[in-house]
Amino acid sequence: MSIGENLKHIKHTLPEDVTLVAVSKTKSISEIKEAYDTGHTVFGENKIQEMVQKWESMPEDIQWHMIGHVQRNKVKYMAEFVSLIHGVDSVRLLQEIDKRAQQHDRVIECLLQIHIAEETTKFGLDADELNELIHSDTFHKMKNIAITGLMGMATFTDDTDQVRREFRLLKTLFDTTQKVLPHISVLSMGMSGDYKIAIEEGSTMVRIGSSIFGARNAH
Repeated sequence: MSIGENLKHIKHTLPEDVTLVAVSKTKSISEIKEAYDTGHTVFGENKIQEMVQKWESMPEDIQWHMIGHVQRNKVKYMAEFVSLIHGVDSVRLLQEIDKRAQQHDRVIECLLQIHIAEETTKFGLDADELNELIHSDTFHKMKNIAITGLMGMATFTDDTDQVRREFRLLKTLFDTTQKVLPHISVLSMGMSGDYKIAIEEGSTMVRIGSSIFGARNAH
């Protein structure tokens, strides 16, 4: 099937209230254009420089999501246009985003990344760090960021019970956080291999790349 057909097929299987982020990292402008031509406008990138180049070349109505780990010194390159930053895992990163957003007279939407996987390589806050952050004076003074939800990645494993447990933990943390930040609505969890379980466990946003674009290009 073509990229367009893959995209339509996946969208057909998703509940209406679940947002699909088409993960376009390493993909060419022409491949992204094929997805865009089906009417899809939400794309996820994990390298800021690559996202900037695509933003400059693609239509203006695209929402660019930064889904990779963010280095503070790179925030300035995307502050003008990024729609949502998924992987915010520290107050210092939030402060940098707030500062750069202010320079562009914008409020940048962010998700707080929570570490739910057993793998130590994944980034994210634990439950205590999350609680400390959302109750801190520093956090509440920031006017140019908007926390719209949480994000997390499950362990890369064939053990679906473990994946389900990790997603369930994130949903529990989301519900707890919502009592402090009642406006949050996004729970970003689930990728090509596990998004169906994530949706069953309450995900409202899934990040799917290989099932749309085919195997990842070497980068």
